[in-house]
Amino acid sequence: MGTGPLSFADVVAVARGYAVVELSAEAEQEITASRKVIEALAGDDQPHYGVSTGFGALATRHIPVELRAQLQRSLIRSHAAGSGPEVETEVVRAMLLLRLSTLATGRTGVRLQVARTYAAMLNARMTPVVREYGSLGCSGDLAPLAHCALAATGEGTVRVGPAGNEVPAREALDNAGIEPLVLAEKEGLALINGTDGMLGMLVLAGADLHSLLKTADLTAAMSVEAQLGTDAVFAADLQKLRPHPGQAASAANLRALLANSAIMESHRGPDCTRVQDAYSLRCSPQVHGAARDTLSHAEAVAERELASAIDNPVVTIDGRVESNGNFHGAPVAYAADFLAIVVADLASIAERRTDRFLDVARSRGLPAFLANDPGVDSGHMIAQYTQAAIVSELKRLAAPASVDSIPSSAMQEDHVSMGWSAARKLRRAIDGLRRVLAIELLTGARALDLRAPLSPAPATAAVVAGLRDHVPGPGSDRFLAPEIEAAVDYVASGAAVRAAETVTGPLQ
Repeated sequence: MGTGPLSFADVVAVARGYAVVELSAEAEQEITASRKVIEALAGDDQPHYGVSTGFGALATRHIPVELRAQLQRSLIRSHAAGSGPEVETEVVRAMLLLRLSTLATGRTGVRLQVARTYAAMLNARMTPVVREYGSLGCSGDLAPLAHCALAATGEGTVRVGPAGNEVPAREALDNAGIEPLVLAEKEGLALINGTDGMLGMLVLAGADLHSLLKTADLTAAMSVEAQLGTDAVFAADLQKLRPHPGQAASAANLRALLANSAIMESHRGPDCTRVQDAYSLRCSPQVHGAARDTLSHAEAVAERELASAIDNPVVTIDGRVESNGNFHGAPVAYAADFLAIVVADLASIAERRTDRFLDVARSRGLPAFLANDPGVDSGHMIAQYTQAAIVSELKRLAAPASVDSIPSSAMQEDHVSMGWSAARKLRRAIDGLRRVLAIELLTGARALDLRAPLSPAPATAAVVAGLRDHVPGPGSDRFLAPEIEAAVDYVASGAAVRAAETVTGPLQ
């Protein structure tokens, strides 16, 4: 890790893959140089925020030298005030890594020991226990980051490894041979004044959505094919009339996925009375494409944030120590809220495509609810109910968190971003989208099987074959919940997209 920005792949590799972290010589030099600036101010008679003063609304109090270690310790203890469910390991690891990345820029004024301790904790697979509630997204993710810093000082609790038990932080540090931190001037503040939690969740959401957007094109192709729709509307020349890049990519995927389908060929002739398909089929590239373009915007925001050194005060390149407002999470909050809207709409159109399979008036010859013996069997009737319940929840989660603000710190912090909340609900929304797409895939596969003896496109056939390794084909009603979960795992693992790509090559 150097003084420059991390990549998205770096964040995912450490957060999910437990990749090893190492500080570069350049980063260590910058950290050491900026620490000298803080140490020079520590003996100054003039008050300097975060060095020799209190914090927030208490910044007017000058703190004598003999109380400054207690000041930093008290800051971390008091700010580690989270409550509620435990935050996921991958989010906490991303948060630790991103705070370390800011420390590595040399703009925070911490000692080299602090940065090395965070790197050592990550490499020891040590994850502080962080609670869901406590961040207003300004000044950064204070409470979640404070729980991380508390663990580095040997207080609080941590988990070690992907499925580790909750243990006292001091015990885990001792077992790993890591000396607990005793914080010096400004270091407590430097460890909590960042957007690292919300940014980490935004980066992880982007990684998930890249896969789910390909999955959405895949499930849409299965729906168009099995409902005897037309692929003519996905033609490249039609897409060029409205040159949004995401739309072009989605349409190209649909063309590749539907290529050489005997089902599609069966109704291409002049006898076909289907003039045009319903919007949920015909407009899939427009919706999926707009989602891609919104994700591109969100990733541009995340890329700029990854290149940022966020702290308050900050040590400038020319050696000044200046207060600033760069900890405000508005840019990240807006991006997370935009993506929650996208996720809700992707799920909404997928649910509408699924519902068409189940209605004999719209499914073009398929049995009611895709049931083996309609009336005796209910088929996938209630699977669509599950989709509908999730979509309804996603619409509520699409209400933006970033339009809210609640004042804190005796009105010193009188406008906040709620970026952490925006990112938390985005994670929940992505899980919902994954489940909605899995149910469309499960239902589409059943419908494609019911079109036999006509055969589907080689790409969609490969997806159905992969699913059939875990879920049987059409038949009498079975316990459906495990089959839905198997389809969710098939989507979440990326195996469904990989099965299609064995035929199409890499999807866009």
